[in-house]
Formats: sequence, C-alpha cells, structure tokens
Amino acid sequence: MSKTIKPILCVVTSNSVKGSTGQPTGYWLSELIHPLDQFEKNGISYEVISIKGGEPPIDPVSLDLNDPINAKFMNDEAFKERMKTTRSIDEVLSLNYSAIFFAGGHGPLWDIPNNPIVHKLIREFYENGDIVAAVCHGPCALINVQLSNLDYLIKDKKLTAFSNAEEIEVKQTEVVPFALETSLSNHHADFQQAPIWNNNVIVDGNLITGQNPQSAASIGEAIAKALIAKNA
Repeated sequence: MSKTIKPILCVVTSNSVKGSTGQPTGYWLSELIHPLDQFEKNGISYEVISIKGGEPPIDPVSLDLNDPINAKFMNDEAFKERMKTTRSIDEVLSLNYSAIFFAGGHGPLWDIPNNPIVHKLIREFYENGDIVAAVCHGPCALINVQLSNLDYLIKDKKLTAFSNAEEIEVKQTEVVPFALETSLSNHHADFQQAPIWNNNVIVDGNLITGQNPQSAASIGEAIAKALIAKNA
C-alpha cells in the first residue's frame, strides 16, 4: 500500500529588479506552472512560497498566456488568490514536505544564493533523503549549500542549470551578478550541459535539476516519478 506523499515545497524569488539596471525580473512563469501541472496530474499536493512572502513578481517577459498550461493556471481565480499571499521562506518547516523545488527566472540570482534559510532548508531536505530540485536559474540555490560535514552539497554531483551559452544567447552576461554554470562548476559540480534550449533533466540520487524553460515540464514529471517510487 502506498504511503501518502507529503506536499512539495515550491520556492520562487521575491526579487523584481535586475540589480542596479532597473530592468524588471522575477520568476519565470512556465518554470513554476509546468511543474505544478505535473504535480497535479500525479495527484501530489504542493505549496508555493516566496523569499519574502506576499505576491511574488513574475518576469514580464515570461507572461505567455498563449501557452495553454500557463493560461489554465493564470485564469484560475483560486490559484491567483493563493499566489497573492504566499508564505515567506522563514515560515516553513522541512519536515512537513516531501521535496523542495526552486523555479528559475533571473530574479533568484539576487535573493536566493546567499540566503541562510535557503541553505538550511536544502541541507535538511537533502540529508533526510528527500528530494532537492531546481530548474534553469533555480539551481543558484545550490551553489553555496554546505552539508553537515561542511562539504558543498554539489561537490561531484551531476547536475545542470541555465548554461553560460544560453546566458550569452539572451544577452544577460553583463547584467547577471555571476555566471551560474561557472559558479556551480567552481564548487566542483559535474555540470551536464545539453545544446542550448534543449530539454535536459539530470537526476543524481535525490538531486534533480533542469537546464532551461524547455525542461520545466520534464523536471516536474521527474520529481513526481521519484516521489511516487519512494513512497510506493
């Protein structure tokens, strides 16, 4: 008999501006919505939270309502109301969830990598054998996480994220505070890069990462599959 799967904790940025540029940013809509769609299809509950709480900013460039999955959620009044009042990351306990997932967008690069509560939660999930997952720029959450033995979590782990080649393609290399691929590799991650804009999801034990927006549905599917297998 299958055990009940605890909800997935989904984390998005509260940062709405790209540093000192004044350019708007936030989380990338499909990188949250497409995984949520997969969780719902597999009967797994979730909670979306943000770094500061309240209504998190959506990167305006990502607000594509011609995407039918985005449109389904963004036309759901109950979902939109929940998103206006997300809890902040310091209000949650890891033991209440089965997994932690970080959506991307450029916004997270400013308010997630050095957040001590992010580090604490990821360490707790990972060391408990629960799933830690992130897509696109979401893996910036992993860069500085140290385990209880003080090793970096990502040391020698196979993972992926938005690549330097993709950052060049979107002309953001002079805007972002650091190159994500380079920062992950500097802490000895085994970075697994697919050609730009290709769907690419890497599973290494209970660490699951996706490269770009094209990987959003697939990472949601991979998280759901791993949770179902673990709780069978």
